[in-house]
Amino acid sequence: MAACSSNTTTPAATSSPTGTTGGTSSTPSISVSDLNNTFTAMAGLKPIATAGKGSIAVLLPDTVSSTRYVEFDAPYLKQAFTTAGLSSADFVVLNALGSDATQFSDAQSEITKGASVLVVDPLDSGVGAHIESYAKQHGVPVINYDRLTLGGTRSYYVSFNNVKVGQVMGEGLVSCISAWHVSHPNVIVMRGAPTDNNATLFAQGYNGVMAPYFSAGKWTEVSQPPGTWDPPTALTEFQQQYTAHHNINAALIPNDENGAPIIHFLQGQGVRAKTFPTTGQDATLTGLQNVLSGYQCGTVYKPIYEEAQAAAALALYVRAGKTPPSSLVNGSTEDTQEHVAVPSVLLNPEWVTTSNMNSTVIADKFVPASQLCAGRFATACTDAGISS
Repeated sequence: MAACSSNTTTPAATSSPTGTTGGTSSTPSISVSDLNNTFTAMAGLKPIATAGKGSIAVLLPDTVSSTRYVEFDAPYLKQAFTTAGLSSADFVVLNALGSDATQFSDAQSEITKGASVLVVDPLDSGVGAHIESYAKQHGVPVINYDRLTLGGTRSYYVSFNNVKVGQVMGEGLVSCISAWHVSHPNVIVMRGAPTDNNATLFAQGYNGVMAPYFSAGKWTEVSQPPGTWDPPTALTEFQQQYTAHHNINAALIPNDENGAPIIHFLQGQGVRAKTFPTTGQDATLTGLQNVLSGYQCGTVYKPIYEEAQAAAALALYVRAGKTPPSSLVNGSTEDTQEHVAVPSVLLNPEWVTTSNMNSTVIADKFVPASQLCAGRFATACTDAGISS
């Protein structure tokens, strides 16, 4: 198993409560609680944006592990920077499309063009550390976004509390196994790519929740495959285990993208709704529809507009040479490879089921009701109180 980091919620030691350097009171502050889907809090950071020098480059990893990077992260980051007063010449949001070489060359190129801050969601810790070493050599600070670079030299980290994400998934499976009356749970425990530190943290969370059920003999852990974020590979891993252990009747699946082909396979095997609990993450359209149809217990919803604004705000403070306030940098995350605590913004995830879908993902316009409730999902939406 890859080395992991741990999330805590202790105030970061490097943050000042006023968000200022030198004790001046004129620097605007921002709090995690200010971040919402109106983006209005970002407008208060215009003085910080004006004070900053150079550009901000955001380096996103891919389009495969989750569609979120194209659908949400990129546009939300752009909205956050623009609302704070940056022009399009002051920032860029790039996607490495799954290539370590591309992500590193993007970092080199943007630093050459004058980037004074990098916001990096590394494909893996290897390329992340490579980027951060290069940036340090050129005097450019780095903020890790969503994934922490183990062995890196970044200044800050912004993410949802990833151990908590796993705990929420595990708790969702526990609740669902009970609600769906699975009397003898034989569980396959899947995970994301071993090279992704987030996958390790997710597993730390859900394994912790499920361990007492396995140790007490209430559940049986049938298998725990190596892990991947590639949906076809996840399906192959599942099919191999399901063929070998046909008694599998529940699955901890770490995201919606991996879960979708597995659920489709189970439907082809004649598995009925609300008999085979599965989990997911990212609140994708397909994942939510699988929840509505009774093939997925729920999905972890992470309001990405909060994460994007937090990263943009941090980048603006760093670009202006200011210390971000402790109301924003609300915790720390341990880089267990370097044994250092990284000042962090840690946000809270939420478990979404049919009972709260309308008040979360629909209310936030994360998924349009018209798409969610199309065709055969119309009745299930009505039952869930969702109007298209």
